[in-house]
Amino acid sequence: MSLQPSPQEALIYLMVIMSAADRDMTDAELGSIGSVVRRLPVFRDFDDNRIIDVARQCQQILQEEDGMERVLTTVRDVVPERLHDTAYALAVEVAAADLHVEPEEKRMLQIVRRHLKVEPLVAAAIERAARARHRTLF
Repeated sequence: MSLQPSPQEALIYLMVIMSAADRDMTDAELGSIGSVVRRLPVFRDFDDNRIIDVARQCQQILQEEDGMERVLTTVRDVVPERLHDTAYALAVEVAAADLHVEPEEKRMLQIVRRHLKVEPLVAAAIERAARARHRTLF
């Protein structure tokens, strides 16, 4: 990674690795990423036409040796600490997008939680809120 990504790009990287955690980037997950970028205040000044390019940058890094570790370290270092819980919430949102969290996604959430030092009670609250938002009547 020659240039350090912006905090917003790093948040997109995090959502991409979350989507790719189970080796299947679903349409629901990709749609969730786009929706999050278009509606959340943390992305207010981000050009949403760049989402695909940023996702591709992340995928290129992931192909390199220690790519996953590099992306996670970059997210931790670039995203301000006060937004680490927001970053974790974005990861959870992508994992919950297809209404089923695979074991690989659960493991990735644990790794993200550890990298970002998100407290267990905070993480549990974020996860519970995501489950509540994504429930259906049937």
